[in-house]
Amino acid sequence: MTGLRARQLAHLTRPEARPALVVVDVQRDFADPERLAAYGLSDAVLAALDAAVTRVGQLVEAARAAEVPVAWVELGSDPARPWRAGNWLRGGDYTGPMAPDEPCLHGTSGADWCRLTPAEGEVRVVKRGYSGFFGTDLDARLRAAGCDWLTVAGVTSECCVQATAQDAVQLDWPVVVPRDATAAYDPAVHTAALAHLGLNVALLSDVDEVVRLWARD
Repeated sequence: MTGLRARQLAHLTRPEARPALVVVDVQRDFADPERLAAYGLSDAVLAALDAAVTRVGQLVEAARAAEVPVAWVELGSDPARPWRAGNWLRGGDYTGPMAPDEPCLHGTSGADWCRLTPAEGEVRVVKRGYSGFFGTDLDARLRAAGCDWLTVAGVTSECCVQATAQDAVQLDWPVVVPRDATAAYDPAVHTAALAHLGLNVALLSDVDEVVRLWARD
């Protein structure tokens, strides 16, 4: 273990430290193979997504057992309030209506959680874009809960996980991202996302280490 990593971990395991888990976009439109069929993803990519969702679920169970707060970030696309920059980026039409295949439309099954279920009383925020912090009260609610460092997990690594983790560190949160609790639709993109996260945003880890950090063994 390098001296830097040892110092980082020492901060996260101080007696007064208060971690939280932020689960990002583990929704059917992003993680259910049936909903992703049109993307033409390989079996290997689908297996990696499945494994990441499983590991996120293990993190959620461990967090609850360790009394670590869990915050759930979900996309809620609203045709009445289209994300026009997103429309422009993906389709070139800034002023047009929201596309009918927009993911996680309010009230559709695609917006449902995939294999995971928030517990009563756990923080939930609905976002319009990529970051769980932009345009939401997530920062305030985590601070009100007394939290002082975050584990960010979910899908996808290069998009909403990266955006949420990056906003978190810019809001002065120490951030840990477990490599095995996130995934992307392209292995090369996933590798690049982890490289960027580790360079500029977060301490990269894995689920087992995060659980040990929460237990402070």
